[in-house]
Amino acid sequence: MAQKSRTTTKGGNVSITLLPCHMDIYMKTRTLRADERLPLYQRLREEIQARISSGEWKPDTPIPTEAELAREYGVAVGTVRKAVDTLVNDGLLQRNQGRGTFVRRPDFESSFLRFFRQTNAAGERTVPEGQVIERRIAVPPGYVSDALDLPPQAETIHLKRIRRIEGIPTLCEDIWLPYSRFQALAEIPLQSFGNLLYPFYEHECGQLIAAAKESLRVSCADRQTATALEITVGSPVVIIDRIAQGYDHTPLEYRRSRGGASTFHYQIDIS
Repeated sequence: MAQKSRTTTKGGNVSITLLPCHMDIYMKTRTLRADERLPLYQRLREEIQARISSGEWKPDTPIPTEAELAREYGVAVGTVRKAVDTLVNDGLLQRNQGRGTFVRRPDFESSFLRFFRQTNAAGERTVPEGQVIERRIAVPPGYVSDALDLPPQAETIHLKRIRRIEGIPTLCEDIWLPYSRFQALAEIPLQSFGNLLYPFYEHECGQLIAAAKESLRVSCADRQTATALEITVGSPVVIIDRIAQGYDHTPLEYRRSRGGASTFHYQIDIS
């Protein structure tokens, strides 16, 4: 779009020159990089998702308004709204009335542990306290490499963690993290690892966990598990396998948790 400039000469003649308009409202400052064969709103959705994944927009903080994003990408507000709607439906964003649209911090209470609560000696539901007891850098088992989408022989940081309730071990965990993304954890003292690991990953490595897939099965405790949980070999244990992902669906963590079946209690409200 252009604007007119009017100039009057000494003889009274008037000349009109079209000048380029530099108003920000007409300026597109970003280009959509996704596949041009995709619908425009989907390309914008992927761009917003990539900026969240990179840490540019952090959990619990607002993203730019729909009007601002429309100007930034040179698209209609309706296109932005449709892209944002899909991310809200997927749980990556949430709208707060009167405050704007925020990057949603996932609530991992929606995992299996929401239904399979662990209890203390009095039968009260409680959250175990975690302690990392071992760390090493190694090539993981094949099923872990596959789950984390790692190339052959790629190294991981392997953590072993015990979780206790009132001092009694109730969960033993093996956790694998891609070394290329989490190498900052290789030198941190084990006692500095927090009880909640996902905020720790974010603070120390800038890696944000956005979603996770879990599967559960029941098995018998082998000798190593029995020793860690202080139970007898062959006792029933619940095994939970989790693959945690970033906002762009990149697998970031593989976790295998084992707990004595007697400490798990299934509870769900049906209405």
